[in-house]
Amino acid sequence: MQILSVNSPDFKKYGRVINNIDFSGLTGKMKETPVPDGVVYEPSIPELESLTVMQELSKIIYGEMPVQIGYCNGHNTLLNGLEYHCNPEVNVAATDAVLMLGLKWEMESDFTYDTAMVKAFLVPAGTGVELYASTLHYASCGIDGHGFQVAVILPKGTNYPLQESHSRVLPDGTAPDEDALLAATNKWLIGHPQGGFDPGTFCGLKGENLNIL
Repeated sequence: MQILSVNSPDFKKYGRVINNIDFSGLTGKMKETPVPDGVVYEPSIPELESLTVMQELSKIIYGEMPVQIGYCNGHNTLLNGLEYHCNPEVNVAATDAVLMLGLKWEMESDFTYDTAMVKAFLVPAGTGVELYASTLHYASCGIDGHGFQVAVILPKGTNYPLQESHSRVLPDGTAPDEDALLAATNKWLIGHPQGGFDPGTFCGLKGENLNIL
């Protein structure tokens, strides 16, 4: 699949490159984080949150809201799913990484999404991007089989287990309402049938499970 640059005009619908924050300390610390054979996501890492960039991100991107800094690391070339939040997400690439992205307004009324509309963008090492709340995204991908290390900044409390029951996917696999997509705090998820998700996940991605290779 074609991989575009986050510096291209095509990226403007999905997010923006952050040019007014110095991410060198964060990317340096990210080099100490593990890169497993699969993909691991940790929402909050104290060693990353102790860096001064955390206060800058809170102030400049989130208007002084409390934030968390974690990471998504590993080896991956597949789409597998798409998620969204009620706020922007910041990704800071410590290595070259590819993001496969969609747009929330392209979802069908039944919350399904055609993967043919997904676009792939290269985030060069050292680059931070803000993904808008309207942008569908998921785990990053590595380049040419190499692993990736990407810091993930979100409002504090995002991506933790839900505390209350919510509407569930129906036996026929459809979602009665958007609430059925809620997979964690502030995380709405649309999985691909080949994405390896647990039963009960709304697997509403239609079409190919895209591979950047």
